[in-house]
Amino acid sequence: MGIVIDLQQAEDPRDIVHRAFQAIAEGKLVIVPTETMYAIVCSALHASATDQLARLLGLDGSSLQRPSLGLKSADEAWDYACHPEPLAVRLARRCWPGPITLRLACNDPDSSISRLPEIVSSLLRDQAGRVGLRVPTHRIFHHLQQYTPGPVIMADAWRPNEPPALSGAEARAQFIDHVSLILDDGPSRYGGPATEVVVAQSQCQVTRPGVVENAAIAQFAQPMILLVCTGNTCRSPMAQALLEHRLQPWVDEQHRRRGASSPSGASVRWLPPRVISAGLAAGQGMPASAEAIDTMERWGLDLSHHQSRPVSDAMIRNADLILTMTRSHREGLINRWPNAAARTHVLRLDGGDISDPIGCPASIYQACAEQIDRELAGWVDRLGTELWAEILEPSSQSA
Repeated sequence: MGIVIDLQQAEDPRDIVHRAFQAIAEGKLVIVPTETMYAIVCSALHASATDQLARLLGLDGSSLQRPSLGLKSADEAWDYACHPEPLAVRLARRCWPGPITLRLACNDPDSSISRLPEIVSSLLRDQAGRVGLRVPTHRIFHHLQQYTPGPVIMADAWRPNEPPALSGAEARAQFIDHVSLILDDGPSRYGGPATEVVVAQSQCQVTRPGVVENAAIAQFAQPMILLVCTGNTCRSPMAQALLEHRLQPWVDEQHRRRGASSPSGASVRWLPPRVISAGLAAGQGMPASAEAIDTMERWGLDLSHHQSRPVSDAMIRNADLILTMTRSHREGLINRWPNAAARTHVLRLDGGDISDPIGCPASIYQACAEQIDRELAGWVDRLGTELWAEILEPSSQSA
């Protein structure tokens, strides 16, 4: 009979983590809480533990339910999915840690999957060679991962013809005689399964509905371009309006190709790229400058409703492409968010600066807008040939 530890009553969480880590390292099964359902975990380095897990849950090569690899971070995922699609990278960056399992191709001979015991890799892989990867948010799981050597297999504590274990009490009722240790943290936060999403050919499809709905997955999958200046009242708002204008024909064509109706089944609805702007030293809610509004009116574009906003952590995390007006803007962003360096570029393709027109006459604003538009044209052309397929371009197949 397994041992049950009540996390809400425990005095020393470090001791609990150590006991769970020790059991997993010895090849035993442990039930831990996650933000969705309770999970049965074991070391992916122990073939016997994996076999025990498969027999306990009735898993085999034909099972629709397959365990996943529980990971510490999104960066660790690319040791298994060696050549991830940009869409997978985007979803991982935006959704993890969180209640989403990404099922990705892990067939590369350099994948860390190939170093696991055969029984482990065969149980993890589906018929297309994809493996479920997940980064849970629960504090205990996070601490446990810091100490456990090698990857951890996690499977929902859910057997056929039985209710899922959404609380420690339910996990205890079903599995007390089958596992070494149960960590009881009461009811799970979301009270339902993680949403499973397959990413392939620049598309994503929900293969198991869960606590994150399709509409939210579509927003997570939506590409985003961030344009940055200083105060977000002239250069970057004009750049946003001009880029949206330049992208509109492509967006219209995508909608025509895909049809007006939403995709059927579990397919995730395609959303066009989102373009936003912000400022490194911007206040909140300031209008665009009068000169910027007048300049855009000459282009048939409306900036009258623009409200300034400062660059935020969420913007940087979500942006697939960040274009700055000057080199100093790029340096400022990278200094604060070094992980975004590869996605952050100066708007001018020659690496130069777009000068600030603030306080200048209308003719300077017009010249600034024309310069921005020329550079954006170069980016749109470049995206269409080099980066579009990797950053924004969905599959040519209908979603």
